[in-house]
Amino acid sequence: MLTRKKLFYIGPLAIVGIALLIALGGEIVLQLWNWLTPALFGWHPITFWEALGILVLCRILFGGHGSFRPSFRRQMTERMAERWDRMTPEERERFRHGLRGRCGFGPAASSSESKAE
Repeated sequence: MLTRKKLFYIGPLAIVGIALLIALGGEIVLQLWNWLTPALFGWHPITFWEALGILVLCRILFGGHGSFRPSFRRQMTERMAERWDRMTPEERERFRHGLRGRCGFGPAASSSESKAE
């Protein structure tokens, strides 16, 4: 169990640690951007604050919003797994057949066999 005395020291250290991680992330983005984009695309170098903005933007667009809430992708995967488990083998084959036709994976195995005969 954490005592108040331990929390007194851990709290500020956690804040400093988070600030250092953010600064390190910004510096990494800054260095990579200024190393790659001017040479590859002719873009201008950026400042540290612009690098932090890019880091935040990427976190918003691609990183989710924390580990406590499941991501949309994980929710969809879990929901599809539950639906798949409730399907009978015939329903699963019908689903596979429909998916192959809609997504351009070619004809289903059963229709190619009937054409060969």
